Amino acid sequence: MKKRMKNYLALIKSMQTGLLLLTGIAGYVSANCPVMSWQSLLSLAGSLFLAIAGSTVLNMVWDRDIDAKMTRTSRRPLVTGETTPGEALTLGLLLSALGLWWSFSIAPLYGAVVFAGLFIDVVIYTMWLKRRTAWSIVWGGVCGGMPILAGRVLAIGEIDPIGILFALSILLWIPTHILTFNIRSQKDYNRANIPTFSQKYGPQNTRIIIAISSICAAVAIGLGASAIGLSWGYLRLISVMAIGIIGLSVFSALKPSDKINFSLFKCASLYMMGVMAIITFGVL
Repeated sequence: MKKRMKNYLALIKSMQTGLLLLTGIAGYVSANCPVMSWQSLLSLAGSLFLAIAGSTVLNMVWDRDIDAKMTRTSRRPLVTGETTPGEALTLGLLLSALGLWWSFSIAPLYGAVVFAGLFIDVVIYTMWLKRRTAWSIVWGGVCGGMPILAGRVLAIGEIDPIGILFALSILLWIPTHILTFNIRSQKDYNRANIPTFSQKYGPQNTRIIIAISSICAAVAIGLGASAIGLSWGYLRLISVMAIGIIGLSVFSALKPSDKINFSLFKCASLYMMGVMAIITFGVL
């Protein structure tokens, strides 16, 4: 049982799922809703966790042939045979169904946003576009922005400009996180026949895209944080973090190296996690 649970944690990519869940919580708290309760917050966390985890498992089932060809993914449970495709498929469908049922039972519009994120991630991004075009990453960014939008929708009952701004910031952050990894592991992607920006446009142009995207993501997050009324102290902290990630992105474009590229990959996740935590605690 312990081994099976460990395999399940690997299937849901617990770190990635946790980060997306944190954005959903930040989106909910950002509304500073007078009727916000711990019960609704826990319902948000539970339903989002199930939906995100379910979609991730379904992606792993579909991509298991790709994972077998890539060094960094070759030890995943579906590749090593520790988990069978049938077992993983059952798990993914069960988690997704429970997450969607819970989401729609909480609020129809909230459920619709959660469903949109799951559908875009599994069907449009993974099953349709990922193996066909490097631009699939845009749709990966769109589904990545759905949790924070869903959280805000649950709090205010509608899709508003601030929610869209926050979702846009996640979409723009995705290239900083993913494209840096594409550059570092391009041989893996070539072996798996997955098109990437670095393959299509070259590593240097990809680094420029990363720098531009980082700047735009920082602006979007800053505008959103300002719009929800965060104090100057929190805004200043977000600005300092944004300057750091933008500076590293620009430096990576001007002075490319594997070390700087990997540092940017790691810092991108820490940056987004830090910003979401600031928004959450800044409002509370």
